Amino acid sequence: MKYVTKLKMYLIKDANRRTRILIKKNLFKSVGKNFFFQPRIIPDEPKLISFGDNVCVASGVTFVTHDVIDKVLNNMNYNVNFYYNCAPIKIGNNVFIGCNVTILPGVKINDNVIIAAGSVVTKDVPSNSVIGGNPAKKISTFDDYVENRTKENEDGLYPNCDIVINHVWERFEHEKNSR
Repeated sequence: MKYVTKLKMYLIKDANRRTRILIKKNLFKSVGKNFFFQPRIIPDEPKLISFGDNVCVASGVTFVTHDVIDKVLNNMNYNVNFYYNCAPIKIGNNVFIGCNVTILPGVKINDNVIIAAGSVVTKDVPSNSVIGGNPAKKISTFDDYVENRTKENEDGLYPNCDIVINHVWERFEHEKNSR
């Protein structure tokens, strides 16, 4: 991919517009329906990344499709020629990738997965999982997460954007004061 394209993508502030352009330019190996890509930095080797349907990638996510350790190893006395190492990353359907997540080469993220912000994904993620941490580990199931969010909706915690801010602050203050 040309560096000019990467620079142009970085300069577009609207994530919805960036996503439309990424899809139109066919930068990734594949992109499913209902795809949203918030990061402003396009990964190196984007053709090594595929996305399923209903995938949301939050800001600051890093897709590492290769390493450059061969640059160091080839300057040492191992009498071996080390090669550039790269591997694809495959994202399944119904996946949310939180802010500042790092996904390493060769990882497959299966269907119905939530990855918590700041996680480092070093190995394949099974379907129906919520994972987080460094290295990322299973926190709960996708179904349990959806059930908890459904209860919050039933309780009327987040009915619409006009009410959310005041309600969230009230809840925050109540929880902090009750400790």
